Amino acid sequence: MRRPSLLVALLVLLLAGCTRGSDDTPGPRWRPRPGTAWQWQLSGRLDTSVDVPVYDIDGFDHSEATVAGLHDDGRKVICYLSTGAWEEFRPDAGDFPKPVLGRGNGWKGERWLDIRRTDVLEPLMAARVDMCRDKGFDAVEPDNMDGYRNDTGFPLTAQDQLRYNRLIARLAHDRGLAVGLKNDLDQIPELVDDFDFAVNEQCAQYDECQALEPFVEADKAVFHVEYEVPTRRFCAESRRLKLSSLLKKYELGAWRRAC
Repeated sequence: MRRPSLLVALLVLLLAGCTRGSDDTPGPRWRPRPGTAWQWQLSGRLDTSVDVPVYDIDGFDHSEATVAGLHDDGRKVICYLSTGAWEEFRPDAGDFPKPVLGRGNGWKGERWLDIRRTDVLEPLMAARVDMCRDKGFDAVEPDNMDGYRNDTGFPLTAQDQLRYNRLIARLAHDRGLAVGLKNDLDQIPELVDDFDFAVNEQCAQYDECQALEPFVEADKAVFHVEYEVPTRRFCAESRRLKLSSLLKKYELGAWRRAC
């Protein structure tokens, strides 16, 4: 058998060292732009007929097949997860040790987490983000990301929150997923570079929507929802600010009214 020349052998080794398999390296992240239309549905039978390019759905409740079906219809799909609160109804609820569980967050069966305990929470949240990636989601919406502003039962500081939110962003980015900053308006100036879009509830009701402008200025979408304010009172301002605004009901079923 003829042996390859030294030059050919060196070339093969060089290419092997510089090339990684597609399973090893995340592809380019999705980056939604301001004004992108969306649907947010976290309860009830999923209605896939809404003609919008983005769906935000519960990561645990929906299958890889559901995500693939939305992709076949040309949609990007966001994986809703609670990263700052424990939920007793999730399949991994028993994996959270009691010392990291704080006071209730106002929703039945949910309790704030001690986000200072990243030694405990990082592997648990990594497993959740792995689930989103494995089901084919394009992005993550991590919820309850502003515990330091609430009565959690723990002495959380703004620095604790920044550290934890950046950890969640890194977990998503390391897996090739986009990630949105949920609420946490006061820390937007520090976090806008770490997140690919924002998700906000009720900024119009509390006259806070201008706080989201750094995301729009960075050419990043702001997915916004109101529950109690009629569209006639916030849509004009939403359009001016280039927010992707909806009126929804608190249960976040299929019903929606877009600006």
